[in-house]
Amino acid sequence: MENRIKLHDRTFRVLIPEARIAEAVAAGAARINADYRERKNPIFLGVLNGSFMFLSDLMKRIEFNCEVSFVKLASYEGTSSSGAVRDLIGLGGDIEGRDVIIVEDIVDTGRSIAHMVETLRRKNPASIRICTLFYKPEAYSRTIPIDYPAMNIGNEFIVGYGLDYDQLGRNLKDVYVVTE
Repeated sequence: MENRIKLHDRTFRVLIPEARIAEAVAAGAARINADYRERKNPIFLGVLNGSFMFLSDLMKRIEFNCEVSFVKLASYEGTSSSGAVRDLIGLGGDIEGRDVIIVEDIVDTGRSIAHMVETLRRKNPASIRICTLFYKPEAYSRTIPIDYPAMNIGNEFIVGYGLDYDQLGRNLKDVYVVTE
């Protein structure tokens, strides 16, 4: 584990090591397994690009039949939210009457979650729940419950384990925080 890295014009230091992330993923999967064990084929809906590593590790721990699909949204420019959510790739299949678990890498202001939930509700699913690896309760400004937050973090900008800084850093196994 390298303690400091440089991405573009910023320096980052390790905030959350890989082992702690693995523990949080396992704990989140255990809660989901308990809640969905008796449900019929829920759909895990990964929000790209950031959730790909989290969703992959989460799926390895899910103990019931399920489906996986993806959507792609954009709301960040550099290190800050743009304030707008854009659909880049939308949901392709029918979810009417189905249980849907949205899987996010990080929930901060909640704009993306509100956008997703509003879009999905129009398709009449049986239920919608939110699972995120990182949750920023200080930044969250919505009333939609975050059902499965794996880790609460502060309002700092982080990269690694799927999260990026202008497309760099997604491949890092640890999570880093900006230092400057």
